[in-house]
Amino acid sequence: MVVLATKCYIDGDARERALDSLTSLVANDIGDLDVEYNIGVRDDDFISVTITGDDETVARNVLREQWGEVTPHLSAGETYVGTLEHWDDDGFVLDAGQEIRIPTDELGLGRGSATQIRDRFGLVQHMPLRFVYGGDDEPSRLAEDEIDNLYEWTRGSGRVNVNSATRGEVRATVNRAGHANDIVTVERLGLLEQSIVCRDETDSPGLLASIGSYLPAELKCVIGQ
Repeated sequence: MVVLATKCYIDGDARERALDSLTSLVANDIGDLDVEYNIGVRDDDFISVTITGDDETVARNVLREQWGEVTPHLSAGETYVGTLEHWDDDGFVLDAGQEIRIPTDELGLGRGSATQIRDRFGLVQHMPLRFVYGGDDEPSRLAEDEIDNLYEWTRGSGRVNVNSATRGEVRATVNRAGHANDIVTVERLGLLEQSIVCRDETDSPGLLASIGSYLPAELKCVIGQ
């Protein structure tokens, strides 16, 4: 079994749509391999995929690469993926199957409190973030490739980040609001966390204001250069 580092934390019909979407994504990832698989949701909302068949080892590795994996044991100095659960002025708390606190000084994202940094980089709750586990002797920190990726967001044309919606739902919302030509694409961050990439001439705060009434979700914008 692989526990994916992404969550399904919504209920009702929206939950069923999200799991249908995930089933299609997993089929795209490992459907050509000689395996059978079953998708479930744990009590902590993380997604589990049970895999059997001749290619099960390959399939597990593919899903780990695509989604990250939640594991019961963490080793100091190794890189893992956790979801952003809450924050305060002193740091971020990620859920990686256990709570991982990353102090503000270990975020590597410039000046300000952790709350200010979250706003500046448009980080929405539950989005996956890569981190290096510190163990008992050192604080955990954001991974260098995660820091580079987030800084790259601020050097681009701007973004609107969304949680609680699938990629298809976000694309449909952008189209319904009349902004299909104002974006480049919708990037998938997790199952229910998406990043709308704006065109150079698109104002990301304006896009957020325009689509916000269509999405019952948290939306944060990234101001590009």
